[in-house]
Amino acid sequence: MSLCRHYVRELRRSILVGTPDLEKEGSKRSSALLEGLGDMNHPVAGPSFLSTDKEKNQDAQMSAFLREEAANGHGKGQSPRGKGHSPSASIDSRGSGAGIRKNSSNEPPRPSFMSSPLEHTSDSNSPAHAVARSDIRQSAEKILYTFLLPGAEREIILPHSITNDITVSIEDLGRDDPEVFDAAKDYVFQAMERDAFPGFLRMKALGNLIPTSSMVRLILGLLSMFGGFWAAFILIFLDASRLTRCWLILPFTIGIYALASHQYSLDPVMGLAGFSEYAWMRFSKIREPYIRKLINKRSLTVLVVTLLLDVALCVLFIFVPGKRL
Repeated sequence: MSLCRHYVRELRRSILVGTPDLEKEGSKRSSALLEGLGDMNHPVAGPSFLSTDKEKNQDAQMSAFLREEAANGHGKGQSPRGKGHSPSASIDSRGSGAGIRKNSSNEPPRPSFMSSPLEHTSDSNSPAHAVARSDIRQSAEKILYTFLLPGAEREIILPHSITNDITVSIEDLGRDDPEVFDAAKDYVFQAMERDAFPGFLRMKALGNLIPTSSMVRLILGLLSMFGGFWAAFILIFLDASRLTRCWLILPFTIGIYALASHQYSLDPVMGLAGFSEYAWMRFSKIREPYIRKLINKRSLTVLVVTLLLDVALCVLFIFVPGKRL
């Protein structure tokens, strides 16, 4: 999408300053589509169902222009049916198929242009970042061969109908406009919202501990609670003084604090200090104000729960009458 917008903006600018190149290379219909786009300054990323009507209209017109331009034969050498940068063309142009990755999982052939990252990825308006029509084609094919085809290097699991439609559009119909990927993009964003994002919130917005630290706290909490109960019953049956039993505050406090931290995946003291754990014993400052506010509220809740349970257990085992056996 970034490449397409950059490319179309440059062509539109050339029309506005009176450059006749587009009229020579494309149809008048393409020129009309291009002139009617307006300034495309909305964000690149995001599902289409969250875009405004203006953004949807501009993206649709841009895709229509790119399809019209492709239909008029712009950028020959990228014709449909797998030519240009398709796997079969890479094999034909390199003889023995050099540069195509093979492995034991029977992955599809890899186009030669994917051996290095695409250079034109900036959305800048600077002339130093000029985008050619062939770059858009390469970008579309790179997405297909890297993420969508079965057995691809970074395959994203999508419904077969979506993958098949994209493959046919790019390889058979020669399309490379952004609308080709709309269904896949919306599916991925919905999956992220439904599955990945709630998990992220639980781990980073509602907690500040990684699973390893949480498990360590569970073990520490269980051991400390076992030690606290064991010591409490020993002191009661030895008829120890209440002053001596006050030492039970230590294991009960540690145990309840550790268990509460495990239960909420949140260390309240660390949360109130504004830190979150991103790796084992490695911490980073919480920079997002809203996340910091959530962590502070939950940290106070965990501290209150810890305090209430700690007081209840300590009062019970300190003030219960002792009896020496």
